[in-house]
Amino acid sequence: MAAEVVMPKLGMAMKEGTVSTWNKKVGDSVSKGDMIASINSEKIEMEIEAPQDGVILDILVQEDVGVPPGTIICYVGKPNEQLTEQNSSANELQAPKNEVAATISLEEPPANAASSKKSKETVLISPIARKIAESENLNVETIKGTGPKGRITKADVEKVLAERASEASRPPAEIDKAIKKETLPVAGMRKVIASRMHNSLLNSAQLTINMKADVTDLLSLQREIKDLIQQRHKVKISLTDFIARAVVLSLQEHKQMNSAYIDNEIHLYNHVHLGMAVALENGLVVPVVQHAEKMSLVELAAEIKTRAADARQGQLSTDRMQGSTFTITNLGAYGVEYFTPVLNPPETGILGVGATEDVPMYKGDNLQRRNVLPLSLTFDHRVLDGAPAANFLGTIKQYLEQPILLLL
Repeated sequence: MAAEVVMPKLGMAMKEGTVSTWNKKVGDSVSKGDMIASINSEKIEMEIEAPQDGVILDILVQEDVGVPPGTIICYVGKPNEQLTEQNSSANELQAPKNEVAATISLEEPPANAASSKKSKETVLISPIARKIAESENLNVETIKGTGPKGRITKADVEKVLAERASEASRPPAEIDKAIKKETLPVAGMRKVIASRMHNSLLNSAQLTINMKADVTDLLSLQREIKDLIQQRHKVKISLTDFIARAVVLSLQEHKQMNSAYIDNEIHLYNHVHLGMAVALENGLVVPVVQHAEKMSLVELAAEIKTRAADARQGQLSTDRMQGSTFTITNLGAYGVEYFTPVLNPPETGILGVGATEDVPMYKGDNLQRRNVLPLSLTFDHRVLDGAPAANFLGTIKQYLEQPILLLL
């Protein structure tokens, strides 16, 4: 009997998934486990395997079309098998029977550690990328992958083809004289980020204010307690963890900043779902620490590290990246001082953290060596004005400069 392949649900919050690429067409033979399609939802891209041996009897969802989880996207059955009327109306009824859940594969099988030489079987590459590479006689071992664990994506192969075409169309004598130019396709995660950030600037009234906090005492406290926390809780406490704790406490005192502007209404939240921006090799994701207001400093630090690790390993589900009420983004590791963070819609505020600087500072009449942390707060001026936003940032500064309050 024909097996129904359905759009999987990649997280509790997933509303829609899109078939990004079909690797097979109607009539193609497949074996159980063959990659038949690539799908994506928000910032996650995954692949679907054939649930059984057979042929592709019908494809119901075309590429770049979004459908809800549970929607039948194709049938796999015996050659010349006729689909029944019940099959044909399954999606309309939204109650598919004899459903075979699609198997999701995040990556190619692991490489053979015994062999130091790469081969086609050991190169991490998506099926559609391999198909294109083989059709164009490209050596996949020479292609640099930008996906998780260096996996070669469709975009990587298309980039190589674009470069080859550009070189081939140019007269040899002109090549050395020409200015090198790259054209990169905007797809996948880059496309989502581009759309969200552009819409954020188009649909809100963003204003950024800056302030600096003296974190000399905070850094001393961190050095004093980090080994104890590491021994007792197996957590390596960082400056970012203290900043996150300061933000959570401040949001509880300034409800208007812990809010969202939705359909001409301001939604104030009693809970704090804290977004923590994490930079990846090919983009940016924002894992969400839910109910951060209920966590101690150590619990918050552990949760932040778990979510960041999940993000870097490509293991975040969509529901772990949604529902944030305020976001923190940190460019301190890159030496940046102040910058202009872009709101993560529909949130009202986002805090940018810069690099700590060692500076001379007067404390009364005494000139001392102090550590100063730059802070940049972007807020939606439709929700609150500059004065309350400055008060919120001042509260964060107060917590950071009196770090004992973060432990209470």
